[in-house]
This record gives sequence, C-alpha cells and structure tokens, in this order.
Amino acid sequence: MRTRSLRVLGIDPGLTRCGVGVVDVAPDRSGRLVHVGVIRSSPEMPLPERLAIIAAGIRAVLAEHSPDVVAVERVFAQHNVRTVMGTAQASGVALLLAAEHGLPAETHTPSEVKAAITGYGSADKRQVQTMVARVLRLDALPQPADAADALALALCHAWRSGGAVAGPGATPLTPAQRAWADAERLVRTSR
Repeated sequence: MRTRSLRVLGIDPGLTRCGVGVVDVAPDRSGRLVHVGVIRSSPEMPLPERLAIIAAGIRAVLAEHSPDVVAVERVFAQHNVRTVMGTAQASGVALLLAAEHGLPAETHTPSEVKAAITGYGSADKRQVQTMVARVLRLDALPQPADAADALALALCHAWRSGGAVAGPGATPLTPAQRAWADAERLVRTSR
C-alpha cells in the first residue's frame, strides 16, 4: 500500500494552448493542486519553434515539480485535420519528455477523463471545471478550460492507475469514482 501521495502531471496537448496541471493524490483519492498553467505559442510562428516553446514549458514544469507520472490526453479524430495534427505533435513532445525523464506516461481519451471526473463521458467543459474545482477544493473554476482539462487528466490517471487506491480508514469514493470503478469492472469481466 502506498504511503505517500502520487504526483501526476496532466497535459492537455495543443499547439496554441497546452494545458499543464500537477496534482498530488493521496491514498484516500483526495487531490491537492500543486501547479496549473497554460503554455502558449503563436499560430504565426513556424511549427518547429512552437514545438520548442511547448517542450521548454513542459521541461520547466517537470524540473520544478518532479512528478511521479505523466498523463496526456489521447488524440482523437476530429473533422479539422490541421487541429488533429497539431495536437498529435504536441502530444508527441509531451510523451517524449516523459520518457527522457524516465517517467511512466499514459494517455487517456477525453471521454475517459470526463467519466472519471463527472461520472458522465459526454460532460461539457463547465461540468469538468466544476468537478475539478470541487475535488481540489479550489475557490474558483480553473481557467482556461485547457488548464482544467490538464488537472482532470491528472486526477483521472491517479484514480484509474490504482496508484491512489483507498486504504483502511479512507474516505469513500465519490459517485463519479464509483461509476468509473463499476465501468472498469464491467469491461474486465466482458473480455
């Protein structure tokens, strides 16, 4: 049984706005905000420079906050191929940097994250922001949405990975956490 918090860096990849969020998740599955921000690059810049800015921003977060693991949003199909390509390139940078730092990295789909945080895989941005603020006991919703998504990714990963499994005397699971655990059990038993 783990005796310390799991520190997770969540990354919501994007070329213009790349959300980064670091949370500590205790064995009782409670979370604490460590860092949140957005790495920005201008669409007018050449692609290699934009990727370098994203890499430098992620490197700074890795160096300052020393996460145990990295969680990155999995690229999914969209109608806008240009957006998908930029997201995939930023995602690749994040995964590469995790590997260079010797950190395990996982990807999670937006619907997985939404289901873990809100209990509903099609939740909207506002619902995700609201639940992230509630779980992390924040006074305000994390802004912009990219930052909230990064925090949601970090929480989702900690809860799904088993790295923050509740031990004796831990607080009970939230309804969203219970729904996610039930869904995972169904998937495992149907294989």
